[in-house]
Formats: sequence, C-alpha cells, structure tokens
Amino acid sequence: MSSSAGDRHDQPVTECQANTINFEVPHFARIWNYWLDGKDHYDVDREAGEQVAEVLPEIVPAARHDRAFLSRAIWYLADDVGVRQFLDIGIGLPTHDNTHEIAQRIAPNARIVYVDKDPLVLAHARALLKSTPEGLCDYVDSDARDVDTILREAARTLDFGEPVGLMLLDILNHLEEDTEAHATVTRLVAALAPGSHVAIAHPTAELHGERLHRAMQLVVNMGGTSVRTRTPQQITDFFDGLQLLEPGVVSCSQWRPEPWPPEPAVLQFCGVARKT
Repeated sequence: MSSSAGDRHDQPVTECQANTINFEVPHFARIWNYWLDGKDHYDVDREAGEQVAEVLPEIVPAARHDRAFLSRAIWYLADDVGVRQFLDIGIGLPTHDNTHEIAQRIAPNARIVYVDKDPLVLAHARALLKSTPEGLCDYVDSDARDVDTILREAARTLDFGEPVGLMLLDILNHLEEDTEAHATVTRLVAALAPGSHVAIAHPTAELHGERLHRAMQLVVNMGGTSVRTRTPQQITDFFDGLQLLEPGVVSCSQWRPEPWPPEPAVLQFCGVARKT
C-alpha cells in the first residue's frame, strides 16, 4: 500500500484486495465509516469527511442516527415480530452492532445474508462479520439492481418461503433513476413471503436544502459516488403495497426512539413496512 493512502486505523487490506481498491480518491463507505467513528478509512476519506462536515455539520449526527435506526429496526423485527432471516443490501463497512450481531443476540439461530458490490466492503465483511455457531452469515457480491443474482445467491442461506427482514438502508439513494429504484424494490418485495418486513433509510433535502446538495457535490468532485436525495413522500412511495408501520416515514432520530422524547430531526429519513 502506498504511503499516499494514509494510515488506516487497523490492519491494512491484503495486496490482492488493494489491487481492486482506489486509495487515491475518497470512498463514500469509508467517509461514512469515519463519521461513525469507525476504523476503516484513510487520509483522503477523513479529509473529504471534514470538508463535507464543514458545509453540512448535520451530516455526522445523521449518520449516527441512521445507524441507531438499524439497531432499533433489527431489534424490533427479531424480538417483537420473531423474524429469523435478514437480507441486508448495501451494507457499508462493518462497525459496531452490525445486522447479524443484533439479530443473533436475540436469536442465535438467525440467518443473515449481506449484499454489496464494493470489493473493500466485501473484504471486510468476510473477515469480520462472523456468525454464531447456531446461525449463518453469507455474503453476495452483487449490484443492488441485479435482483436475480441477489435472490439466487441468498437462497443458499435464506428460505424465501418464510418471513425475511429486507434491509435497504442508504442504498436506494445510489439508484438515481426513480423507475429503476422502484423496480428494484418491487422485484425484491415480490420474492418475500407474507409476514416479511422492509426497512428503508434514505437522505432527504427537506431540512437542509441546497447545503446538502453542495455537500454531496463535494464528494462527487473529489471522485466519490453521487447520491440522490428524495422527499419524504417519495421515500414513502417505496412502501406502496405494504403496510407501513407507525410512526410512518420519519427522521431516523424519531423512529421509535429510545429514550423518549426523540432528538431533533436529521436528514436521514426511514420507515419499516410489513408485507401482508
């Protein structure tokens, strides 16, 4: 690894992995990991994260509330509903309280399939996301839009005849065309059994407007991937045909918060719905 990549906070990726990873430009998953106080980021990512936060300091609490929503949603599905299978698409870099850790803390026999197309994310996932002996974890290398591959590979671990928790956090915002994003969700939901649930988290510009767009454009200008914002109503539309659970589509900080009362709204909005 070249010195220009900067020092990472833990062990470096292997030489083979490094051949597929560009350390010279910021990577959104690594920037997000930095905002979450994770360990898997480099100088270029920290610099980009600081520049974005200068324009939009609210992005950091938004990232952390997004992660807290994941924890509460998984806990609800595994503990209250009894879901024992999870399909997590667009997982980002591992950090504390990953999907399988929460689910298997409640049900050690839970089965989880992680999906991502990023070689860095998959390398870390395979190394760090280990199942309990009673449960299973698997990993699928696929673009979120390649639904056929996702379902085929996930079926090695998950029983699609039984309820599944489909986690779509911070992935639909990378599908910029509405038609494509809706088609992806529709095809995934069609494969799920009744009693399955869908959780979505997605950024909106409703709170911060042009500052959010300027911040995201900074990432693009530095070589990072583009991110699409949507209105709360557009996010709600992804749940068409499903039973949207209370409190509906709201800020991640306000979805069944613990402790009560909730903190102020953040730019990440979310919701959970049931397939009846």
